[in-house]
Amino acid sequence: MNQSSDTDRSGQPECFSRHGGGHKATPGVHFTVSVVLPAGGTGERTGLVTPKQFCTFLNRPLISYTIQAFERLSWIQHIVVVVAEESSALMRDIVQRFQHTKVRVVSGGATRHRSIFNGVQALDTGESGATPDVVIIHDAVRPFVEEDFLLEIAMAAKENGASGAIRPLVSTVIATSSEGYLDHSLERGKYRASEMPQGFLYHVIYQAYQKCSEFDFDFGTECLHLALQHAGTKAKLIEGPPTLWKVTYKRDLAAVESIIKETLCGSACVTFDGSERSRDLGRCLQKVMGSFDMEVDVLPELIGDASCLSREWNFIQLCVNGSGLSEVEETVKSLQAANRALLHPVVVVWVRLDTSDGMSVSETGAGPLLLMELASAAKLHNILLYGIHFLLSEEDTGFSDGSVKRLAELTYTLIHDRNAVLAGQMLHA
Repeated sequence: MNQSSDTDRSGQPECFSRHGGGHKATPGVHFTVSVVLPAGGTGERTGLVTPKQFCTFLNRPLISYTIQAFERLSWIQHIVVVVAEESSALMRDIVQRFQHTKVRVVSGGATRHRSIFNGVQALDTGESGATPDVVIIHDAVRPFVEEDFLLEIAMAAKENGASGAIRPLVSTVIATSSEGYLDHSLERGKYRASEMPQGFLYHVIYQAYQKCSEFDFDFGTECLHLALQHAGTKAKLIEGPPTLWKVTYKRDLAAVESIIKETLCGSACVTFDGSERSRDLGRCLQKVMGSFDMEVDVLPELIGDASCLSREWNFIQLCVNGSGLSEVEETVKSLQAANRALLHPVVVVWVRLDTSDGMSVSETGAGPLLLMELASAAKLHNILLYGIHFLLSEEDTGFSDGSVKRLAELTYTLIHDRNAVLAGQMLHA
């Protein structure tokens, strides 16, 4: 069923890791669960030529983020992605490039329900007992679904036959007359918006689709209603978190990128060259960047520590006077070897603390050129390398709050924005 080889990706951050990567098997899930992701939409409401599920964020398409939200969970068995026939080759390329190992790509139908049924049928391999106990159906353009809520949906589906996410209505629903006048309004407190994900016992959703009419296939929009109408199964409704929102309009694309960046800049590792000044600067950065809600660890070195490279970290390397680029180069090579930047860019910030009164290597020598060459090579592997020159007079015995704050703000901005254009630049704090 897999479209790509099971390449080791243990070095990925936990929030985007391969199945199991940091997540223990969930107690209580003693049944099989698979997922159907309908992804055949054209994205007309975004006004873009590219369907929104294939729009890229940090060099990675949206559909890949949604897949990873499920694939990282040990209790999810298979994921069927249903796409338009003309997008099949593109989707298989995405699966291979980002090493999604639980995914099968199938072609969709002319309507959403025909596509979902194709996905449900694809989970039946014809082998006895091979179908999953529970099927979760989810929109390909809802990438931020959380494990706790998925677990609620799966457990409720196993117990009740069907389950679905709901959210409170934010606007009053009104009915209009044929002439365009207000006819009546609904009492908002009695109604909820139906959302995804939705869960079903396999035989319930399969039976519902088998009994669907052509009208259901062409005009139906609600899987839960089909389960009620054709399988007699009442769904358990569970209020979901705000993160279930769906990418619908062009403005939503900017929100997706912002959320992804916020997720990726939550932690960093500061390493220093063993000197007392770089160690003290690292501790000052740890304190200030902590006020930005970034968790910062300070270590004397990184090279050779595989566990450090696998952590959900960005990397800040401090050195005094000497170039320190050889250590940075070793870090970059280690990140490449660990395949750490497969799913998103990893940031490495080289901070050169300069205590000389004259012109420094970072200003006039080979430092900037070597940094740019190293950054250009690193960028090919999705690693973004930046340099910061932090000048301190030899007479200064400590670091002023203002100077450390400027350095921390610049470093945080580089980690948050992940601007590829600035990679290789020597900035000044």
